[in-house]
Amino acid sequence: MARFVNRPLSVVRAQDLVIASACLTMFSAIRAEHVEPAIRTLIERHKAQLNGLLAQPGPRTWASLITPIEAMDDELAQCWSPVGHLNGVLNSEALRAAYKACLPLLSEYRTWVGQNADLYAAYCEVAQGEDFNALGQAEQQAVHNALRDFKLAGVALPEASKKRFGEIQQQLAKLSSQFSDNVLDATNAWSKQVRAEQLQGLPASAIASATQAAQERDLEGCLLTLDFPSVLPLLTYCDDRELRREVYLANVTRASDIGPHGGQFDNTQLMDEILDLRQELASLLGFANYAECSLATKMADSPQRVVEFLTELAERSRAQAQAEWQELSRFAAGEHSIEQLKPWDVTYYSEKLRQRTFSIAQEELRPYLPVERVLSGLFAVVQRLYSVTVEEVQDFDSYHPDLRLFEIQQDGEPLARFYLDLYARSHKRGGAWMDDCRVRRVTDTGMQLPVAYLVCNFTAPVGEQPSLLTENEMVTLFHEFGHGLHHMLTKQHVASVSGINGVAWDAVELPSQFLENWCYQPEALAFISGHVDTGEPLPQALLDKMLAARNFQSGMQMMRQLEFALFDFKLHQHWGETGVTVQDTLDAVRAQVAVIPAVPENRFQHAFSHIFAGGYAAGYYSYKWAEVLSADAFARFEEEGIFNPLTGSDFRRHILEAGGSQDAMALFVAFRGREPDVEPLLRHSGIAA
Repeated sequence: MARFVNRPLSVVRAQDLVIASACLTMFSAIRAEHVEPAIRTLIERHKAQLNGLLAQPGPRTWASLITPIEAMDDELAQCWSPVGHLNGVLNSEALRAAYKACLPLLSEYRTWVGQNADLYAAYCEVAQGEDFNALGQAEQQAVHNALRDFKLAGVALPEASKKRFGEIQQQLAKLSSQFSDNVLDATNAWSKQVRAEQLQGLPASAIASATQAAQERDLEGCLLTLDFPSVLPLLTYCDDRELRREVYLANVTRASDIGPHGGQFDNTQLMDEILDLRQELASLLGFANYAECSLATKMADSPQRVVEFLTELAERSRAQAQAEWQELSRFAAGEHSIEQLKPWDVTYYSEKLRQRTFSIAQEELRPYLPVERVLSGLFAVVQRLYSVTVEEVQDFDSYHPDLRLFEIQQDGEPLARFYLDLYARSHKRGGAWMDDCRVRRVTDTGMQLPVAYLVCNFTAPVGEQPSLLTENEMVTLFHEFGHGLHHMLTKQHVASVSGINGVAWDAVELPSQFLENWCYQPEALAFISGHVDTGEPLPQALLDKMLAARNFQSGMQMMRQLEFALFDFKLHQHWGETGVTVQDTLDAVRAQVAVIPAVPENRFQHAFSHIFAGGYAAGYYSYKWAEVLSADAFARFEEEGIFNPLTGSDFRRHILEAGGSQDAMALFVAFRGREPDVEPLLRHSGIAA
């Protein structure tokens, strides 16, 4: 029977590295001063163990070589995972310092492993051994991936180049962490105390949140911050144009050379240093540029293919986007006497145009989307699709009152668990994400079941009023849970291809974007939505308006995402060429695809953590690439029934359970019966092209 295995869980003292507990991470046992000694000791021990393995006589087999290596990797991952998580959700100076101190240690260790010629030879021996063909698909794929990764780690480089490669990796880890810290610090540094009457136009819920934020700091009136739940309502509803301008500029100049804290948390130099190092790393490995290097682990086969893909989407979306912009401009001029729309006007007048066109305001939906109802609805969708249930676990070790723990079960048996951290707060990184806490794999004592972290930054409950989600927040929750299901419903037993591990980066967004579709299905919304006071589902009239407005300004939204994707990819494709700069590249891309004019003060790139501090360098295009996959996958549900159990079972088997055990395109074809088609994406986006 599958069960949660008693495994090392948390960093404690260096001499007592981990605490075992009944399937739960012991967050309360983590102390910043113990982190570096614990990681250092584990790495030293693992190096000795690896050398011991390589000293043993052959033949090399999966059982003799890779099984013990997987156990070591998992031990280190479980030790480091809660530290990285806490650094993102409960950041402090002490923990940040400990986290940063470990980055070069981990980078050096990974480089040492990746460039270990004896270890590479041992893996080659496994791949060439008589028993290799008798291994399962997952084991064979894991070995093939490892051999590829050895080459990408520079195993074949001369010694001097190997040394330089390691130095680059360590420096990149340091600089990326600093970039992320600068964004967080710049976000936390700005706030503005205002009177409630300055916030005319904002819904009561937003004013209540701003009032609560002020009270938490012992201030009068209301407090505005650069946290997303504060910024978005203000830009959407605030009648005070000058206040919108001030908040907008504070937000788009974060971590840059200008703005309220210009130069204090400036990422300008860091971006150039990161790009220089990535280009040097790519050159060491024999790639023309970092874009080529990035694609070595992705579905797309060449930089030209990526650029063609993004350009085709832009060409097919441009006319509609331009028409939407012209409509908004005419509306603002004709009905509100705004002759020239500025960026801080766009969201505000777009919401007014949306209300006039569809007779629906985003705030009308909030009372029908209390977080508990949306959560229960999400779990009901998953139950209908995949025959699993979700139960909350009450007794566990927590790091914050907001944190919750849930277990996914099938027929009463546990499959996985996930931590849920929903609300924005100080010292928590912005955005939303899923990360793995523990991976599914076979251990000496049984099947270790997966655990995930699911993190969002929604508006927290105010007093007795529960958190009420916007339509976009509902979609975000479904998106991140889709990632979580990919991690938690895997059937793989080899860690390196289990869940999201080993999945091509431009396919990893498929399950997340796929699950978003149920947010717009009337049959699902009947139990996803429910009035906060009465429990009444979304009224038919309001539902009709919501569905009609779903693709409002979809052309403009498409072009905005293509702007980000093209900027990222072309920056990494052409960096190092004469005259190429970050700003010039962004300006050129905007000239090609942008519909909304940017103001000179805009420093969007300085807080673009996805590509400078995340895993999306030369990979931001993957959102759109995977959106093609997800839209086409959902088209099969449209054809066969959105809750068709056979279709859901097929998606679970071919996509969610398969993890990285097979080629991503082969898995998609197994589910869809053919290669993906771009037309469903354009249709779902309401783009007539």
